Amino acid sequence: MIVNSPYSGKPMRIVYEKDTWDFRGEKFPYVHIAFRDDEHNEQFTTTESDTACYEQVTNQYRAKYGIPYTDEIIAVRQRYGISAAKMSLILGIGINQYRLYEQGEVPNVSNGRMIRSIMNPKVMLEMVESSKNELSASEYEKITAKVKATITESSAYKLEQYETRRIFNESRGMNNGFAQTSLVRLKNIMLYIINRCDDVWCTKMNKLLFYVDFLSYRERGLAMTGLSYRAIDFGPVPDRWDRVYSEFSEVKQELRQVGDFVGSILTASQEADMSMFTDDEINVLEAVCSNFGNKSSREISHLSHEEKAWIDYHANHERIPFIEAFSIKAL
Repeated sequence: MIVNSPYSGKPMRIVYEKDTWDFRGEKFPYVHIAFRDDEHNEQFTTTESDTACYEQVTNQYRAKYGIPYTDEIIAVRQRYGISAAKMSLILGIGINQYRLYEQGEVPNVSNGRMIRSIMNPKVMLEMVESSKNELSASEYEKITAKVKATITESSAYKLEQYETRRIFNESRGMNNGFAQTSLVRLKNIMLYIINRCDDVWCTKMNKLLFYVDFLSYRERGLAMTGLSYRAIDFGPVPDRWDRVYSEFSEVKQELRQVGDFVGSILTASQEADMSMFTDDEINVLEAVCSNFGNKSSREISHLSHEEKAWIDYHANHERIPFIEAFSIKAL
């Protein structure tokens, strides 16, 4: 993130400072992001940096109290195929308030837990039934049919959830940068990297995913892949990385020999579907691929060994906390 001084037009120095934020009567630790104009002794923030700080804090609050994340609130409504106006009516939440939840405002605990409860379609069906008199007959029949169909499909949904838990070492929280634990998103991130970068060996993919997640957390307050990371002798690696790389039929591992070295290189059988990613997420992927795409596995490993995120945690193969996103030097 580069921000120019409003006085000189020159790039300002980024300042990361640990601080606490009083959110709804509780103090949460976070890293404040600001831009320093040393020449004029002035400090500034931007909308983007303020949002990243807000996400750091509010995601901790959501995790503590079981409040759904913004993408989950949107996803559950879309799963039932209804509008925001009808969802607000069924939940008994004002439409303007509900729309703010879908735009990132944090629900209070009671509303948040109510929204989480309707992720169970049987609970949702009860809520629709309770709202029957507020819906037209056609609306009631249409929504009821959709929710019942979702109940019928719930075995497939449960299987998907099982597969997700099998791959991701952690449920959504601080250990994976509060990222969505989505197999589809992870697959398409990997496809994008393979198609965008030169010779993506497993070792190189390990480092690229690490930089994607830690850069995303630094810039947005949210990681992207849902993976957690450990510092091992050869650099940062995702937990269960070997299982991850063999999960998707669209990602192939091919044994290849270069000199005396024999290893696995990753290839893709299709292009990535980027429609599920925001512009900010695509910018993160592009930044990582532009910086490291033509570097060898050895070169990227060397860079990762210069990161505090590896230096401080590799002796005991510890998990790398996402607070180290603010110490990353290579990006």
